[in-house]
Amino acid sequence: MGSKNKLKRFKENECFPNVIQPIRNTLVTNSFDLKGRWRRNYFKNDNQIVLELGCGKGEYLIYLAKKYPNKNFIGIDIKGARFWKGAKTAIEEKILNIVFIRSQIELITNIFASDEISEIWITFPDPQIKYKRTKHRIINSDFLIKYKSILIKHGLVHLKTDSEFLHGYLLGLLKNMPCQINYANHDIYHSMNVPEEVTYIQTFYEKIFLKQNKPITYLQYFWNDKG
Repeated sequence: MGSKNKLKRFKENECFPNVIQPIRNTLVTNSFDLKGRWRRNYFKNDNQIVLELGCGKGEYLIYLAKKYPNKNFIGIDIKGARFWKGAKTAIEEKILNIVFIRSQIELITNIFASDEISEIWITFPDPQIKYKRTKHRIINSDFLIKYKSILIKHGLVHLKTDSEFLHGYLLGLLKNMPCQINYANHDIYHSMNVPEEVTYIQTFYEKIFLKQNKPITYLQYFWNDKG
């Protein structure tokens, strides 16, 4: 994407009613006024909140928001030029139960309060295999604890990825944590009884991986000791 297109999208994001771009200092000082008040002050309902981390172009959120109109959906990504497409689609199709946030995922506990999120989707994150230190991955023990803190009791975490390494890495982490794995599959498109929302919608990157004949994995779990 050219720099002119990126600048245009950044400018449009500033005008979109379903895009929130908090200043980093507001987050790090824990001054974000929607933290703990998303239902009351933004969505103005008591519906559950589903969060997607690294939402990219927003394909998953758009699909889920239309399928579950009685839930609220929030996508987080640091790359606003990517989620511009999802935000624009939501506006054009009048999908009101969705919002996009431009932020680093490491600040997630500065955006949401304890027990505020019902589900977390992580779709095709960068496995960061080239890095020896795991701090660069949004799947690591520190990040999992952050996710736990904002989830309700028995709140679900979903990981969908083309990386067999990342799938196995998460399984290994969960063995040492008080978690229950509901579902784990190493090749969802060649398996039976896969949840519909896992295969029905395909992201931009997922379509590329499938053309390369890469198996797509899926894992779903929740915390046993939450609450």
